[in-house]
Amino acid sequence: MPPEIFMKFMQLVRVVESASPLDALDPIENRLLRIIALANSNNERLSVKDLMNNSGLASPATTHKYIHAMVAKDWIELAPTEDQRRKQIQLTARAWRHFDKIGRAALQAAGK
Repeated sequence: MPPEIFMKFMQLVRVVESASPLDALDPIENRLLRIIALANSNNERLSVKDLMNNSGLASPATTHKYIHAMVAKDWIELAPTEDQRRKQIQLTARAWRHFDKIGRAALQAAGK
């Protein structure tokens, strides 16, 4: 990808993110959201425990705090599983709409 396309994409992402309340997420929450989005888009099951133990961004307790903050901000939801003690993390419709806008920005930057 030529650097000018990537720079145009980054500018469009900045516009998209400034138009949405994603900036209400702090940098760690933003990175967690991207991890969750990748897992969801690959149809991978991602539990709270999985994310707490494998995010590499913060301690498990701190990650747990961020997860609940992101639920309160309506970026993710916790879905029940067959095991009452485990919850799966899923993006909300709001988060999917945000990533759809980012995807359209990528296509626009590439001239498609």
